[in-house]
Amino acid sequence: MTSMTTTARKRGQCIVLIAGALLSVDGAAHAGCADLPEQGEGVVATIVDERSLRLQDGREVRLAGIEIDAERRAEAKAALTSLANGRRITLRGADDAPDRYGRQPAYVFVDAALISAQGRLLETGDALVGLGIAQTDCRAELLAAETAARTAGRGLWADPAALKNAGNPGDILARVGRFTVIEGRILSVRETGGTIYLNFGRRWTRDFAVTISRRILGSFEAAGISPKSLENKRIRVRGWVERRSGPQLGVREVGQIEMPGAR
Repeated sequence: MTSMTTTARKRGQCIVLIAGALLSVDGAAHAGCADLPEQGEGVVATIVDERSLRLQDGREVRLAGIEIDAERRAEAKAALTSLANGRRITLRGADDAPDRYGRQPAYVFVDAALISAQGRLLETGDALVGLGIAQTDCRAELLAAETAARTAGRGLWADPAALKNAGNPGDILARVGRFTVIEGRILSVRETGGTIYLNFGRRWTRDFAVTISRRILGSFEAAGISPKSLENKRIRVRGWVERRSGPQLGVREVGQIEMPGAR
C-alpha cells in the first residue's frame, strides 16, 4: 500500500488505491492472486477442515489470506468440499515454506480457474479477508469479493451485526479472541510509551481502541500515513479482539486499516 488514497495511471486507466484495494474507476480489479508465483499442483484427496486440504501426495495445504469465523465453519467446509474435493488444483503464493504445523500456505486455484478458492469463499460470505497478504493486487481482489458479499448480505453478512460498531464496546467484548471486522470514527489519537492508541470513545478504560506499536511505524511512514492523521476519520479495521481495560485490537500491518468510501 503506497498511500491511503492515491491516484495513478496504469494501462491508460485511472487507478485508485484505497487502503490496499487496487480498483479501476469502473470497479474492475487489475491483476490479483492469480499473478502470484506458482508453488506446485496436485489432486485434492480430502478436505481436512474449513481452511485446509490434503493432496494425494500427502501434502497438506492451508488456505492463505482468509479467516473463517467459528459460526461459519460448517458452511465453509461444505463450500470448500464442493469446490475442491477430488479436483486438480494449482498452488500460488510468494513463498511455499510450510507453517509450524507442516502445512503449505497457498492460494488455491481449482482446474486452472482465474479466481481462487479463497475468493469463492469470500464471495459467498463464508470467509473474511485475513492478514499477511503482502501482494497489493491480491489483497484488493479478496477485499472486493468480501465487499460484494457484504453488500449483497450473503453468508455471515446476512446479519447486519457481523460488521461490528466501534461505538458498542460491549458487543465487541463478546468477540474476544476472535477475528472481527469493526467500523467507526476515531475520536482521538494518543501515544503512551511505545504504543499509539486510536480511541473510538472518550472513556479510555472502557471504550474500544486500536493499538499500533511504534515498532511498526516505519511501515506506516512508507505508506505515507501518519496515525495522527486518522483522527476524526471513519475507518474499518480487522484483526483479533483482545481485552485490556476495555476491548482492543492490535494492528500488526498497515493493511488491517481501511477507509470505507474514501476517494
